[in-house]
Amino acid sequence: MGISKVTGISATAFLVTSVGLYQLGMRIIVLPFLATSIVASVVTVASHDAINLPWILGKNSVGRFPLWSVILFGPFLTLARTYAMVKRYMRKESVYDKIVDGLYLGGWPFLLKHLPPGNPSVIDCTCELPRISFVPADEYLCLATWDTRAPTPYQIEKAARWACGKRSEGKPVYVHCAFGHGRSACVVCAILVALGIAENWKEAENIIRERRKIKMNALHRKTLEEWSKQRDSQKKAK
Repeated sequence: MGISKVTGISATAFLVTSVGLYQLGMRIIVLPFLATSIVASVVTVASHDAINLPWILGKNSVGRFPLWSVILFGPFLTLARTYAMVKRYMRKESVYDKIVDGLYLGGWPFLLKHLPPGNPSVIDCTCELPRISFVPADEYLCLATWDTRAPTPYQIEKAARWACGKRSEGKPVYVHCAFGHGRSACVVCAILVALGIAENWKEAENIIRERRKIKMNALHRKTLEEWSKQRDSQKKAK
């Protein structure tokens, strides 16, 4: 289920609850439920695949949320972090897996032990989760993307070049989203191609699947196909 459907259902549930509380005369309690319903409605619209505005949450290039975002979207941001943490402990899978030497794929590292060895450079594919302080800002690249959506071809190319640069310096690279199944897997496909390990993104996807369970959807594959075509066009133009 996509994020817009989840938040849409949540918005409706909070709205119905607030109406019920209002009818019962509990008007003071109504406000938090109504505010949460409004926030969820905004996120529902902004995260819809026809609109897709991840920047609305305000996450900046160093993975921080400004005060206005915390005030406006606090309920959603808190729920997103709580959900990621709780589901992490419920899942019976590793936080990350090594895809090839120096390249790791996994979930949001909210604890230091969640980072792969070697003080890796980090590519963050989430728009709803913050960079934790133990990840240096100068070793961090943010590709703000909604859950179940895909980074743009431009973002994918930027990440691939950035990762290649870090690998040329001998640094390991860790690519993550919330759980390391969709957004981040899409980016790792491109990195494997850019590193010359895979001939195309389809081969790269198979390489990843041998090492980690991923859930790339049709949008991820469509975007990778667009990225591949743009990459081929650029090569022919040189």
